[in-house]
Amino acid sequence: MKNIAKQETLGLNGDEAVAYAAKQSDVDVVAAYPITPQTIIVEKFSEYVANGEVNTEFVCTESEHSAMAACLAAAAVGARTFTASASAGLALMHEMLFVTSGCRAPVVMAVANRALSAPLNIHGDHSDAMAQRDSGWIQIYAEDAQEVYDLMFQAFRIAEHLDVQLPVIVGLDGFTLSHTLENVQVLPDDLAIKFVGTRQLPTVLTHEGKKVPYKLDPANPMTMGPVALQNYYFEFKRQQEEAMKNALKIIPEVHDEYGQLTNRYHGDGLVEKYKLDDAEIAIVCVGSTAGTVKMVVDELREKSVKAGLLRLRTFRPFPAEDIAKALGKVKAVAVMDRSMSFGGIGGAVYQETRHALYDSTSRPHMVNYIYGLGGRDTSPSQILSVYEDLQKIVQTKQVAEKIRYIGLRE
Repeated sequence: MKNIAKQETLGLNGDEAVAYAAKQSDVDVVAAYPITPQTIIVEKFSEYVANGEVNTEFVCTESEHSAMAACLAAAAVGARTFTASASAGLALMHEMLFVTSGCRAPVVMAVANRALSAPLNIHGDHSDAMAQRDSGWIQIYAEDAQEVYDLMFQAFRIAEHLDVQLPVIVGLDGFTLSHTLENVQVLPDDLAIKFVGTRQLPTVLTHEGKKVPYKLDPANPMTMGPVALQNYYFEFKRQQEEAMKNALKIIPEVHDEYGQLTNRYHGDGLVEKYKLDDAEIAIVCVGSTAGTVKMVVDELREKSVKAGLLRLRTFRPFPAEDIAKALGKVKAVAVMDRSMSFGGIGGAVYQETRHALYDSTSRPHMVNYIYGLGGRDTSPSQILSVYEDLQKIVQTKQVAEKIRYIGLRE
């Protein structure tokens, strides 16, 4: 019999779930600037600070660029650090995202995913985070408010793991998750902080020949993010890639440990398979859309259609081996992208998934569907039409149009 923690049910939207989990994670510093639809996160956390419910230094900065600079500085001196952003705010952080990952600062950031201008749009799609996919941040996406809450604790454990030491983005779909009230099972404070633990610092060798914790400390001087020209820069980047590879192992381990505590599992932590074992047709997607897809899969299964779903929980590092294994027996696959890669061959998720299957001996036919940009609704009937298209592809063994659009007026 598993020793499952006793939990309380609270009504929380996705943003509140983030803030509540951050409250329970013994965060030392939060530096942030508000932007819709993540503003609720930092507003709620500022209330915890004002009420004395947390012992956290809350820094109100003048921009998102400054917010990430402050987070980097805090993490560099050994503090557990958190922030949140979205859309143009995340784009304004762009430079500092690279600096933060390059300094191996394990900052955790919740991103309430939102479209980028122009034209101005405040609603949800994945354009903001996908634009940062090569910035060296781990990216993990939630399906619902419960998973948003659960992911926060796992994110701190993953980021701060001695074999990783990379920043983590927890993605939640803007408004769809950030502003929708759901039942969320929450841990008692003592069990939450016990799971997250105390931040551990790797040991490094200084120029003085001393082995000390990796942090800025006047007693043990060291440099982070120095000038590294032709002789050394390449090696720094290679180390970041090794850390990403390590994360592919650490993410499932942390996920399983959390599952043993709460009895909540999301696939293997990297991907979640839904009725995929005998599926002939399947959709691959990221985020909250998976809930709608699951409902359609259930309806199709009742009609003896062998449909399935593969939800990518982790986008960086990209779980290529898991994807190839999960889709190895599927005949036709539709990859759904909630962002565009202008001038590229389909969206980012499609490109990566197709690449992951390139060396497979039995590659399925693949088609890309761009959907939901700017928060446009994607209905069950539209998802059903995707599966109907896949059935036709299986019958004809041809993909006439590789890049398609859902719910678009043309």
